[in-house]
Amino acid sequence: MSLLPSLRAACPNATVWDAGELASRDPGFDTRNFGASALVRPTDTASVAALVKFCAERSIGLVAQGGRTGLAGGAATSAGQVICDLGGLNRIEEIDPFARVAIVQAGTTLGALQEAAAVHGLDPGIDLAARGSATIGGMVSTNAGGIMAFRNGTMRHRVLGLEAVLPDGRTFSDLTRVLKTSAGYDLKHLFIGAEGTLGIVTRVALRLDPVARASATALVGVPDAASAQRIVLHFLGQTGTRLTAAEILWRRFAAAMQKALGYAPGQLPLEAPCLLVLGLGADSVETARAALEDGLAAIWEEAAIVDGLVASSEAQAAAMWRLREETEQIERMHHLPPSFDVSVPGGALDQYVARIEAGLKKIDASYAPYVFGHLADGNLHISINTDGPLSHERHEAIEDVLYAGLNESGGSFSAEHGVGLDKRDAYERHADPVKRELARMIKAMIDPGNVMNPGKVVSGE
Repeated sequence: MSLLPSLRAACPNATVWDAGELASRDPGFDTRNFGASALVRPTDTASVAALVKFCAERSIGLVAQGGRTGLAGGAATSAGQVICDLGGLNRIEEIDPFARVAIVQAGTTLGALQEAAAVHGLDPGIDLAARGSATIGGMVSTNAGGIMAFRNGTMRHRVLGLEAVLPDGRTFSDLTRVLKTSAGYDLKHLFIGAEGTLGIVTRVALRLDPVARASATALVGVPDAASAQRIVLHFLGQTGTRLTAAEILWRRFAAAMQKALGYAPGQLPLEAPCLLVLGLGADSVETARAALEDGLAAIWEEAAIVDGLVASSEAQAAAMWRLREETEQIERMHHLPPSFDVSVPGGALDQYVARIEAGLKKIDASYAPYVFGHLADGNLHISINTDGPLSHERHEAIEDVLYAGLNESGGSFSAEHGVGLDKRDAYERHADPVKRELARMIKAMIDPGNVMNPGKVVSGE
């Protein structure tokens, strides 16, 4: 019997699609996102609560989706499940320029909030390449990081308060708007990074920061990550300017991107073991460019800089950023290449990359990973130069090379993409066993029916 009549009756103000309609729509970054039997797009928290109650009463798995930009299968669905599409909750309810706080609905895109905040000279303090489609609710649910995390923290550090619908349909409301609060357990953190397994985030109170009036970009060639870190430390110590980005690209990734983007030889300084993309904010473009030029000159010999270029125009800066941000080029070179997302303590980046290069060669002599990421917080993205999907055994062997020793050294096998479906096995093998048991206990207490995003992150069975 079709769910649609009952869903429409339970959520009269919501858009409802069946599986046929889903099949004709773009599922986003993951083709598994639209495997559900139905999609419901509510327009307010009350409608979300009605949908949750409907699913809870019938033990129907419910998966919240935002911009569908996730990279770990956190929004993947299967037949019999229902999608709660939060795209209908897309209002920016308030921006308080004095308190530097925004109240937004969960379906608001990061790009929309950036534009609205910029009118007041403010910014959410977090940025992603998928800013045009990634939603605030999704970013909260995955504890997204991005290029500014080294300065401003991840979403966990940006959220002042939130509202979420619990698995039984009740609404948890803690839209705290102040930074200082010491009033018992700070329960909002249960929902940040939980990937919708404990409830559906519907509204968020976010911190905003003053935005630099202008910025400049540089592309710098260096012999290794340690040299790049010297440059970053130099600019972090400068006054009058603000380092806004420090992205590192190892040579293999940079060369592949140069070829895929059709950049002519000599167009950018690309002949170095590592490239560093720097963003610097200041009161004017001229000030930012001059600070980059002077700063690089001052650190040139100490950091053993191979080559460097400060962008002289917005077009040149955009060309530099395309090298880092258009990572979908790797997916065009290889079919479903295995991709990973780790955090490595800063002082160990060069040793880590050398170790995984050697370890991957032992699995397959042809393996040569593409490595790039957020230098200043140690978050590396790694794609293997092969077509996928791989066998479970081969994928597990690669994970064991990439994840070995990370927990012990204070790193993480999942930096900013979440656990979702794709890293469940790795979570069971590499996360601390006591942490896993506590997570199962929390899931069982809050969602005993295992309705919310079943099968993701931690088993609710």
